[in-house]
Amino acid sequence: MKLKLDPATAQALQAMKLDQTRKVAGRAPRALQLTWHEDTMFCCTVERRSTELHPHAFNQASQTEAHYNMATASTPPEVEPPPPSLKSGVWNFFGFRVKYDPDENTGFQEMLRVLEPRYSIPSRTYFTDIAVPALYKETKAKLETAVSAAPAVALTSDGWTSRATQSYLTVTAHYIDPEWQMKNCVLQTRLVESHATDDLAKGLSEAVEDWKLVRPNVTIPVTTDNAKNIVNAVTAAGLGPQIGCFAHTINIAAQKGMAVQKVSHLLAKMRRIVSFFHRSTTGCNVFKKKQQLLQLSEKKLIQDVPTRWNSSHDMMERYLEQQAAVYAAMADNTVKKSMKNIQNLTQEEHALAENLVTVMKTLKTVTVMMCEASSPTASMILPLKMNILNSMVQSDDDSPAVRDVKKKIREDLEQRYADPALQNYLHKCTALDPRFKSLRHLDDVTQLRVYGALSTELVLSIEQDQAAGTTETATSTETQAANSSDSPSASPPEKKSAMKELFGELFMAQEPRTRSAAEVAEEEMNLYRLADCIPTDDNPLRWWKEHHSLYPHLSKLAQCYLVVPGTSVPSERVFSTAGDIVTASRSVLSAEHVDILIFLKKNMEIE
Repeated sequence: MKLKLDPATAQALQAMKLDQTRKVAGRAPRALQLTWHEDTMFCCTVERRSTELHPHAFNQASQTEAHYNMATASTPPEVEPPPPSLKSGVWNFFGFRVKYDPDENTGFQEMLRVLEPRYSIPSRTYFTDIAVPALYKETKAKLETAVSAAPAVALTSDGWTSRATQSYLTVTAHYIDPEWQMKNCVLQTRLVESHATDDLAKGLSEAVEDWKLVRPNVTIPVTTDNAKNIVNAVTAAGLGPQIGCFAHTINIAAQKGMAVQKVSHLLAKMRRIVSFFHRSTTGCNVFKKKQQLLQLSEKKLIQDVPTRWNSSHDMMERYLEQQAAVYAAMADNTVKKSMKNIQNLTQEEHALAENLVTVMKTLKTVTVMMCEASSPTASMILPLKMNILNSMVQSDDDSPAVRDVKKKIREDLEQRYADPALQNYLHKCTALDPRFKSLRHLDDVTQLRVYGALSTELVLSIEQDQAAGTTETATSTETQAANSSDSPSASPPEKKSAMKELFGELFMAQEPRTRSAAEVAEEEMNLYRLADCIPTDDNPLRWWKEHHSLYPHLSKLAQCYLVVPGTSVPSERVFSTAGDIVTASRSVLSAEHVDILIFLKKNMEIE
């Protein structure tokens, strides 16, 4: 029997490995020689345990499977102490779990008793006071080293309320490591008095100070949702630019489009139908039978969530896919008796639903794509905004309801990211993304302005690097001069070669001319702009990893701009983890323990 184990359990099992082979004392009078394998270790141990309980059955099975050899011995072997690495394996096992109470985990206790009966699991108090804090300290030290080495760090942040009605602020950090891989981590989850602007600003400032995120001449951009309290908190904390979550922005615009009267009426009518088939066992059974008769895929209808527009899109799309089965089920006599005040969609409403699914398809695709945390997304905001606005242009074939939906969405999106300073920042992000560096969504004048601003910033960066290099060179030269003057005897003059005597004066080597920062910046920028754009589905960070030596100064700017996420999804994903930790039965957890548990759950890695 082969078992696929999760990483934490596999680590706990792997920690028991003393050598490639080891002798284990069993209850039987014979010693057992086990051969350990990463994928069969648990299987071997279970078979050893089965041998002790059913020796005759094992003797028959051992003819075909020999995970270990039976070695006879006149006396039982000396029992060795448990391996030290077993402790770290058990610590990691419980460190990955949101609830560390070994007394309640009887299954884990039994597994350890079978695998290593000499090991005694520590108590819950030990994990609370010693093991978990030690894991937190170790993980935080590793993360501090990684974050401090990053040339630039971007933040996402959001507030949430626990079951105990306590307000928390979670701050996540994003940085690019030396291998040009995007990394994100949870810095801290701290208790705040309220979600007021001043309290949130204080929490953000503490995170920046505690983790030493300030870099010379580098801003700390913060991506949040569009709530006024967190937007103002970023400014009050002296951070910025504040970038509105693009997924949240799309949700607001789509909600306004869905609020059109005819669309709202359609969704309410469809919602009642879907809700009926979800709660009625008779309706659900009849619906499944109709799907089978019509040879449709047996999928359930999707119930939407009013606060999430994409769920309304999914509900309409699934309804249209299963409309034949829905109509057939609603026409069934057994279902009619249960349906009260529920009417089917009219032909006009059905056509409107089809048109809405088509109109909203671009928004749905953008939302899914922007929620990916593996690639830089702030560079995509303005190109995607332009793409959505173009898709919302009204056409002659649109019905009045569809035109109203498009108008509402366009009006809301056009006012987003309209601040000139923020627009300039996002344009730089886009220009440094090799997928969009042609800036085709902008006019020629704006393109020149964006690259001109980047060139100016690049010149300042190069001047700072040259100043640091000049200081080092001068110090080195002065040291050499001092050493030569202190030397008691001067070295003899170097003997000239024949080639140097013949051609030395005629073809004298020219000393390399020191180029100005403006010349270096212009050369790198021109070379970058002449390079071809990469396909839009390629990874821009991989391109910069392969070409950073060609653009040594421009690549530093790319690390500062491409690190910025376009959504606050990473911080919002903490909500689900927090819900698993601060449950109804654990609502009295201290704020310190909440912070530690979320930190370990999101940041701890098993090596």
